[in-house]
Amino acid sequence: MIGHPQQLALPVNAALLVVLAGFLLLIGKPVLLPILAAVIAVYVLINASEALRALPLLGRLSAPVRRLLVLLAFTFVVVVLLLVVVDTFGRILREAPSYQANIERLVAQGADMLGIDERPDWRTIRDATLGRLSLPSLINTALFNITGVGASVFLVIVYSAFLLAERDGFAVKLAAAMRDAEGAARTEAMIRDINHRIGDYLAIKTLINVILGLVSFVILWALDVDFAIFWALVIALLNYIPYFGSLVGVAFPVALSIVQFGDLSWTLLLGFLLSAAQMIVGSIVEPRLIGRRVNLSPFVVLVSLAVWSALWGLAGALLAVPLTSMLSIVFSSFQPTRPLALLMADRIDQTRL
Repeated sequence: MIGHPQQLALPVNAALLVVLAGFLLLIGKPVLLPILAAVIAVYVLINASEALRALPLLGRLSAPVRRLLVLLAFTFVVVVLLLVVVDTFGRILREAPSYQANIERLVAQGADMLGIDERPDWRTIRDATLGRLSLPSLINTALFNITGVGASVFLVIVYSAFLLAERDGFAVKLAAAMRDAEGAARTEAMIRDINHRIGDYLAIKTLINVILGLVSFVILWALDVDFAIFWALVIALLNYIPYFGSLVGVAFPVALSIVQFGDLSWTLLLGFLLSAAQMIVGSIVEPRLIGRRVNLSPFVVLVSLAVWSALWGLAGALLAVPLTSMLSIVFSSFQPTRPLALLMADRIDQTRL
């Protein structure tokens, strides 16, 4: 039986609103992505500047000076990361001939194991795989993507600088903008909740990823894997993605080691050591430091990864957890949407309902 039109209005309007929001997020990616990335980066920078207060000399500096130092350090790190990526592309091209010889040796070993008399040479393999691709177009595409990433990162840095500069005056602006004292207090409480939960999560997650990156670099360097710094950075960055990021991060250097060494036993050793580091960090260190600060259901995290990845690709996967957590906090702050926050939560007893 069809319900009253007024009863159907709410779910229909909600569905239309979701579709419209998704469409706006998709077409507004060039504008919205750097802004949201800057907002999330500011959480990490603020926590880092507050951590400097514990140091003997830097702790005596004023808050704006500490934030400036943190911003400069953040800019330096980002520029170094981009330079490492560009340098790695060039080194991969220079190492291509040695990889070719190792691939041929692996093919010969596989043919011997399978009892194949006619072994395909490198030309046959190349024509069947890489020969179907245009190397100049791939290089141009990669350089174009790096240029686009560099432009987006520059915007993130600029936006972060302005957000840090205007942070102290935001409370005054909020009080002046909202005439309703109760609404202003509720909005301020919601922002404090977002600052506390997201800021702590990102700060601790960043520290964990730095530790994981350093451990991975030591393993890669000890086993003489090419581009150890680059792969350690990839592992640390992809660990922001829950569940799947760590697996993908390990898969890249392990796959490279096959063509670099041409020795499956060496590759298995590398895979075991990197996986062990991931398991120790993910199963022991991370739960103790992070716990369940964002209070999101695992299923909601998986759905958020799928949605944000579909909208914004890799950047969306990296930002999925903090963005979804922000939505959960906003939903919990208003009576009509509080049931949605309850459904998204992992622990009902700690949800602000």
